[in-house]
Amino acid sequence: MDKPTIYLVAGARPNFMKIAPIVRALDAHGGLAYKIIHTGQHYDRDMNEVFFEELGIPAPDLFMGAGGGSHAQQTARIMTAFEELCATQPPACVLVVGDVNSTLACSIVAKKACIPVAHVEAGLRSGDRRMPEEINRLVTDAISDWFFVTEPSGRAHLLREGKDAQDVHYVGHVMVDNLLYQAARLGQIETEGFETAAFKAANPAYGVVTLHRPSNVDDAATFARIGGALRRLSQRLPLIFPVHPRTRGNLERFGIDLGERVSLVGPRAYMEFLNLWKDAVVVLTDSGGLQEETTALGVPCVTIRENTERPVTIDQGTNVLVGTDAERIVAEASKACDGQGKCGRKPDLWDGRAAERIVAILAGLLRA
Repeated sequence: MDKPTIYLVAGARPNFMKIAPIVRALDAHGGLAYKIIHTGQHYDRDMNEVFFEELGIPAPDLFMGAGGGSHAQQTARIMTAFEELCATQPPACVLVVGDVNSTLACSIVAKKACIPVAHVEAGLRSGDRRMPEEINRLVTDAISDWFFVTEPSGRAHLLREGKDAQDVHYVGHVMVDNLLYQAARLGQIETEGFETAAFKAANPAYGVVTLHRPSNVDDAATFARIGGALRRLSQRLPLIFPVHPRTRGNLERFGIDLGERVSLVGPRAYMEFLNLWKDAVVVLTDSGGLQEETTALGVPCVTIRENTERPVTIDQGTNVLVGTDAERIVAEASKACDGQGKCGRKPDLWDGRAAERIVAILAGLLRA
């Protein structure tokens, strides 16, 4: 008897980090077949064989090459390509992760083709519908069949939105699975060759910054306010800032000078970036995933946003939400400098086995 086949959809680099533990769990389980579908939403030239070897997964079975463009253009290209695939080679289930355009596009196509949809990282809500990711989350969850949630708030949101409790599964977090897997591998490789190794060697204590959200970096006044806070903080603690190209462009366009004690570097590969932030005194970020990863490894995190769709990182973890107020940014980061950063604890089921639970549940559902 043929094994049921699952399509694992990924559109951007972080998506592959989320499906990697699921691929490893599927291989270990052996009862389900799968194909990795790369929509090409983000084309990263660094996604070569070494990247997939680092993740412990094979290269994608299909690359769609959807490319960039507006949200509508990109979503439409992904939908068209995925519809053709599902029409000619329909899977038993489509599994989507996170909240990118590929998640939304492939969910819609699958449902219209009467193919069950499983959403990993379901139920997260920021409450801010100005965020494209929030719309993607809401629409995907509105039409998914099975929901795999990372924290209690996800389950609560889905039940409040009318989902059947038997379809909502609190399994833990695949991103944490991947983090723990990669952290273990990091201890087995030489890190002296990383470009940021010299910075670490020269600065026993340092902070790490990441900023990319349009609300923070596309508005001159907001970015200047955040930049001023970083400049002030750097007088106490040297900072290293892997800068997204658009963010770097706006630094120049708005004339924001972060000062000599903020080291600007290009985006880092996953393992090098992990090697950098895991030893930081504090991480300052507007990233969603980094809020969770810092909580998982116990690193104090200051989130420069007005809201978060990951409240467990605040309720239980190491995260503090400060908005864009310069005084609060400096004050909370300074606590970490003084050894009083938020300690928190690792949330329940963030134990590196979320993917195993997901695969076991899916195997039961698809066999039924």
